[in-house]
Amino acid sequence: MEPARLFTRLIPDLMKTSQRLLPSLALASLLAGCVGTGPNTQQGVIGGAALGALTGAIIGNNSGSHNGASGAAIGALAGGIAGGTLGNSLDHQRGTLYTSESQATTQVVVAQPPPAPPLRPDVVIARPASDTVWVQGYWTYDGYRYAWISGCWARPPHRRYQAYVPPHWMHRGGGYVYVQGYWR
Repeated sequence: MEPARLFTRLIPDLMKTSQRLLPSLALASLLAGCVGTGPNTQQGVIGGAALGALTGAIIGNNSGSHNGASGAAIGALAGGIAGGTLGNSLDHQRGTLYTSESQATTQVVVAQPPPAPPLRPDVVIARPASDTVWVQGYWTYDGYRYAWISGCWARPPHRRYQAYVPPHWMHRGGGYVYVQGYWR
């Protein structure tokens, strides 16, 4: 089947069943993104879930049942878990799981920090393991805008770190410097 025709058949199927697709993407993000707190983990979950959903939708649409939405849901979950795992590995290799305020301090300096949006309520799920710590949801700043990171159970990078300090602005000199989240 030519790509344009496949795409026009796939999109309506996905739109009709988005009630199953969106919760699957959210679940993949929640479960896989909580393996660690580094930026590569979070990006891996989102990218993996999106790529998995697209691949699953194509495979599901081309199967005998022509059910692209179910394929997308399964693909999103599998892709989110795989992407989060790979991203977490990169965070550990690159040291982007910060364990001190000095490691987490960025080069983002402003005269007055932009106000963060109000916190969103967290949905606390059952604790997956005894060595995990609840990290409350927070707004992270990328130098241009805020992005919400949902709360999750996370495994500290080492036994001696038991508390997660969320990102925040710190007054320094005549301005404010942005400090990413870190373990202490």
